[in-house]
Amino acid sequence: MIEVRNLQKRYNGVTVVDIPALAINKGETIGLVGNNGAGKTTFFRMILDLIRPSGGEVLSKDTNVRSSEDWKQYTGSHLDEGFLIDYLTPEEYFNFIGKLNGLTPGDVQAFLERFQDFFNGEILAQRKYIRDFSKGNQKKVGVAAAVMSDPELLILDEPFANLDPSSQIRLKNLLKDLKRQGITMLISSHDLSHVIEVCDRIVLLEKGKVVEDMKTNETTLQQLESYFTV
Repeated sequence: MIEVRNLQKRYNGVTVVDIPALAINKGETIGLVGNNGAGKTTFFRMILDLIRPSGGEVLSKDTNVRSSEDWKQYTGSHLDEGFLIDYLTPEEYFNFIGKLNGLTPGDVQAFLERFQDFFNGEILAQRKYIRDFSKGNQKKVGVAAAVMSDPELLILDEPFANLDPSSQIRLKNLLKDLKRQGITMLISSHDLSHVIEVCDRIVLLEKGKVVEDMKTNETTLQQLESYFTV
């Protein structure tokens, strides 16, 4: 699904991402972990062609994301609140995203019903703009909108951040459900236990380099905790 070749990003002579090779197979759920400044968000932004690499390339279904926009038709993503239109209400925003994806108002309503548990009565019918919601509830809106296009590939940057414990558990269950549907997912997170529980594979970044690429098993959390406490 995704292949990275000699991917580099430099700012003012400092290399922040340097990944010679990385392949993500269709249907895999990948957890991207690392300390602040490891290059996780920069990596995601290059996959989504939001920033251009200093060298190398990202291929989505064997096509360079810089040379074609076909990948946008099957990719959903939410990196931060900048992806939202914050002067709209959630209902207005979801209807706007629905129209972009050819959905009728009825389709949008049916879609949102699937997210009632995740929204927990805090998103819809609140009579306020997205910008007036908490960071956690803005995150809920962004995650739901990213799934609205029924993507084959879903990219989420720190989706558990700013969520209360109940919402984190609801999101974890939602991601597991999407995984069962065969969606390929890339999820970055500082929450090691949640990301390990959801993901098939963990890619550990340190200063822009892949230092570990492991299948998740019963010892993965212990391995990562040992790495981060050294």
